[in-house]
Amino acid sequence: MPMRLFIVTILLAIYSCARAQLLPEIPESEVNRIEKTLSSDDMQGRKINTPGIDRAAAFIAKEFQEAGLKPLSGFVDYYQLFSILDPQSVEITASLDGEVISSKKILAYSADSSLSVTPEDNYEKVYLRKGGNLTEIFFKYLDGKRNVLILIDTSFAVKFERLAKIHLPQFSGSGNRIFLLTSTDPKQYNIRIKQKIRYQLLKNVAGMIPGKSRPEEYVIFSAHYDHLGIGKPDATGDSVFNGANDDASGTTAVITLAKYFSKLHNNDRTIIFAAFTAEESGEFGSAYFSRQLEPDKVTAMFNIEMIGTESKWGLNSAYITGYEKSDMGQILQKNLTHSRFRFYPDPYPEQMLFLRSDNATLAKLGVPAHTISTSKMDNEKFYHTRGDEIGTLDISNMTEIIRAIGLSAQTIISGQDTPTRVRTN
Repeated sequence: MPMRLFIVTILLAIYSCARAQLLPEIPESEVNRIEKTLSSDDMQGRKINTPGIDRAAAFIAKEFQEAGLKPLSGFVDYYQLFSILDPQSVEITASLDGEVISSKKILAYSADSSLSVTPEDNYEKVYLRKGGNLTEIFFKYLDGKRNVLILIDTSFAVKFERLAKIHLPQFSGSGNRIFLLTSTDPKQYNIRIKQKIRYQLLKNVAGMIPGKSRPEEYVIFSAHYDHLGIGKPDATGDSVFNGANDDASGTTAVITLAKYFSKLHNNDRTIIFAAFTAEESGEFGSAYFSRQLEPDKVTAMFNIEMIGTESKWGLNSAYITGYEKSDMGQILQKNLTHSRFRFYPDPYPEQMLFLRSDNATLAKLGVPAHTISTSKMDNEKFYHTRGDEIGTLDISNMTEIIRAIGLSAQTIISGQDTPTRVRTN
């Protein structure tokens, strides 16, 4: 063998060994086992307030226990129990300066069964003029505890309609927030709301690995474990919305990463692993979870959502929502220099994914909280259908994605890198 060819062969061998040593040891068989269990018919589609989601929660808690995770501070076990209020049969009537307006122009977030809003009620008034940022205003006031009337210019009618379709969290004790689409600044208004309130008890599943030298700095890996439950049988007799990709795949990633990092046991920052409930109902689980943390202590959040299918770029790739809002994506890609894997910016900005997933609550507070996904939001054949089953997933590619997430997070977990805070504008 010529000396030059021999040297090249040796260098390639060294590179391959180095790359192999960098890849996390996350077995594909383990990914398949966990995914298969979570997306099985036995879990009944993991809809909130069903025996199926309780079985899923128990399974996740058992996996966390086997990984050696500790309960979060202030909790005696892996369950975060909380209640939400779910408005039923909402009726809205309204008039502006004596003219009756459509209820479709009003979004109301209130814990009251009966509510009347007039100028005499001294609500704080906020104006969103043409050219402003509706998404920023909407999420800024959504979680508020004050009574606020937000007047939104009709130039935002299309975006307003889109936001109206998102069922978002309401917790008892919050203030009344009324979003009103109008082309004028009304001097007189009368808004009346009647609704039946139903309270529901829900639970997240969460655990942690305490950090060695920076225990008060948190890195979060999360996903939602709920889905749509059982519907009417289709032509084949299938009635279960298994949610294999949405989001058993992300939950599988959280569990396998928990076991991987627990085995390494060398994290300087505390790592929190969380499986959220009620994402499909309005991100209630992540909203509650986020309220239990001080945002300044959260260094980064890896929210993992639908990674079971190939991204639009093919194998060994995924995208990060809000990529441009912090340098977290750049850090992750830097740590994958010796890997074929690549992270891309979110290719679906019109879908507003950055503020529609479980990272949103912390992201709005400036935390580098981003969602990692491969879902082709313009062409995901089995999204929210009975066909979202394990047989439609690429488990091998999914395993590579989980390994890449584990590798890319290393310098953040060790404290070597700290992502910049999220820019909200």
